[in-house]
Amino acid sequence: MADQRTMTELLRAPTEGYAKEIVVPPIPAEHFKLKHSLINLLTSKQFFGFEKEDLHAHIRYFNKITSTLKYKDVPETSIKLMLFPFSIDGPARIWLNKEPSRSILTWDDLVSKFIKHFFPPSKTTNLRNEISNFQQRFDKTFYEAWDRFKDLFQACPHHSFTELHQLDTFYNGLNPSDQDSLNSAAGVNLLERSAQDIASAVTSVMTAMFKQHQVTPTPASVKDVGESCVTCGCAHSYRQCPATDGNTFSGYQDNIQGYVQQPQ
Repeated sequence: MADQRTMTELLRAPTEGYAKEIVVPPIPAEHFKLKHSLINLLTSKQFFGFEKEDLHAHIRYFNKITSTLKYKDVPETSIKLMLFPFSIDGPARIWLNKEPSRSILTWDDLVSKFIKHFFPPSKTTNLRNEISNFQQRFDKTFYEAWDRFKDLFQACPHHSFTELHQLDTFYNGLNPSDQDSLNSAAGVNLLERSAQDIASAVTSVMTAMFKQHQVTPTPASVKDVGESCVTCGCAHSYRQCPATDGNTFSGYQDNIQGYVQQPQ
């Protein structure tokens, strides 16, 4: 049968076919309604999809917010599916709008497609390379380097590096002075110790350094930091410290115990 519509009707924009990309299962609970305050909370910290944004941090934040919501007869995943569009904007919103109508049926499906689009394999490769080539910056303290190192792993949780590989990479990326500090805290060269001993040494040195510097040094003070002895604080390596009287490890060990033995 021939189409009987006029040319005007054929050219008119359709009023159907605008179903949402995300399918939210029917909710049996009566009088269920999302509060505007919750939506405002999510829209205040949206993910746009720009290069420097942390996709995994956004998912963790979204999960943290939505996991606190408990409604009788309302599955948590349904709440996540309803709220997620409010947590994105810009290029991320454009991406979602381009997904086929009613193509996202579960929360896992949504997260999978979201990560696949904004965290492609090439980004994983770049972050893995950055981790492998980690180096402590000349103007950064030990714990600033440690924080930056942890940030790299947080940005790429699927890095697949073993704990030993991570700690070995961090140790080799430190400056000689901080390597000495870790070696002394462990009682021997860390490359000869287990991953558990290395982790313990890192914690010990971090504790000592945070006690010495109650606040993070300002950029002005960081520039003045050079090599200093961990035993007496003078401007030389702890290996050359006269206070140890030739017993380098013993002198350092006595000094560090005051920082790390007592639990905080």
